[in-house]
Amino acid sequence: MIYFNVTNISLVLRTCIKLNRGFLTHASIKHSFNINCQRLFGYVPICSRRIHTSKTNRQMQKDGVTLIPSPQEVTLILRKNEFNKEFSSGSVKSYDSNQLASNDPIEDTRCEGQCKLTPGLMMGVFDGHGGPACAQVVCKRLLDYISAAMLPADTINSILKEPQNALMEIYNDKIELINDLKLIYDNSLKNYLLELTRTPRDDLSVNTAMEKGVLQLDSDLSREVIEQFYSNGYINQKTLSVALSGAVVCVSYINGPHLHVANIGDCNAVLGTLTDDNEWIVKKITKEHNSENFDELKRIWSEHPDEERKTVIRRDRLLGELAPLRSMGDYRYKWSTELLSNVAVPLIGEKAIPANYHTPPYLTAKPDIYYHRLTPKDKFLIMASDGLWDMLTPLQAVKLVGEHMKGKVFYNPLKLPKKNIQLGDINELLLHRRESLKTKPKDRNAATHLIRHAIGGTEYGIDHSRLSHLLSLTPDVSRMFRDDITVTIAYFDSEFLRQCPT
Repeated sequence: MIYFNVTNISLVLRTCIKLNRGFLTHASIKHSFNINCQRLFGYVPICSRRIHTSKTNRQMQKDGVTLIPSPQEVTLILRKNEFNKEFSSGSVKSYDSNQLASNDPIEDTRCEGQCKLTPGLMMGVFDGHGGPACAQVVCKRLLDYISAAMLPADTINSILKEPQNALMEIYNDKIELINDLKLIYDNSLKNYLLELTRTPRDDLSVNTAMEKGVLQLDSDLSREVIEQFYSNGYINQKTLSVALSGAVVCVSYINGPHLHVANIGDCNAVLGTLTDDNEWIVKKITKEHNSENFDELKRIWSEHPDEERKTVIRRDRLLGELAPLRSMGDYRYKWSTELLSNVAVPLIGEKAIPANYHTPPYLTAKPDIYYHRLTPKDKFLIMASDGLWDMLTPLQAVKLVGEHMKGKVFYNPLKLPKKNIQLGDINELLLHRRESLKTKPKDRNAATHLIRHAIGGTEYGIDHSRLSHLLSLTPDVSRMFRDDITVTIAYFDSEFLRQCPT
């Protein structure tokens, strides 16, 4: 371990501020909002296991000295939540995923899974705020809701007869909900499936299913609080914690050459494409729902009286509080004043109702759905929470993954191209491989590679001092410099896409 005395912390922080190019102001505002929400609502545990948080993000001080991780320890921290999955068929060859906490507990979640009754692969990144509860619940439930909306009534009826048959095969499930919540959520899913069989549906398209699944789940988050309150006056603090916290969502559905992305809030999906000249170009699939999106501002202004124009968006935030202008949960901005007074105020006080709260709802969970037909030139899709995009541009991220693709082949043993190869040709291959090994990335997982560069990258390469100092900060300080970071990268099979009909 390397050590530095806490009396020098101000120097470290000033250095970090310069290195982060003014990121402190943006993140510290978000940090202040999250801290206020957690003080207001409290942390109500909804799962029996937490996502791993590195020990450097917990308390690392002893006798006034803060421990700084060594390069080896930094690598262990960065790789702690890595995940990789490879496929033998379809347009997705594999994917890499990872996340790094800044909050404790981390408020980001992620999941990936194969639809069992349709051929699509779904992947999601969920960025929570005001606590991790909403993001954890949405991560566990949303893929089921979307996949169910793609199925015809007779298929859903067969599922209802055999409830042990799951809709999704989930690959990266880190969350286990506590039993009483699981019972509530299983019952809600059953009622949703019954509704799908009773309602005539001519449109089973992916776009419709993604919107239907998101809106239905968001509605259920509210109903699971309200029903118990109106039936017996009981307020379940766990379901209330989920409804009052929030999550922004980015979910992709990939089926052959068809890529659909549903986005709510300020996560982003970016496509990496290689031109005929071997240059990387970026296609940003999504648009953020925040104050930088003028169309989104116009939508919100149009939904409220003119006299609220100055209060509905203040300090670039919804009602001066919430940065994303769409999200799941966050029923402090959706319920009526009367309902908030009855359900939330008795438990958490008058601050449960935001200032200038005159014409709710102010917030929607309706996703924007994007479609892109994949071509052999499309090499990968990056999905990430805003913790990554605060520190890297889409083009920087695409170039980093592109370089990683080129370098990571050297993790595999050398394979000779033919049986009867000459010794001179073998020598040339070995010489070329030795030269190319200089570009071999430190991390085999591309998501880890991106996170390492997002935190420690400079124009001259990785700065270990910067990286280790930022990883050693405790959560209350860390959140002033960066958010939780979650990254998932899906790699496409160019040969499969080349053979797809136009």
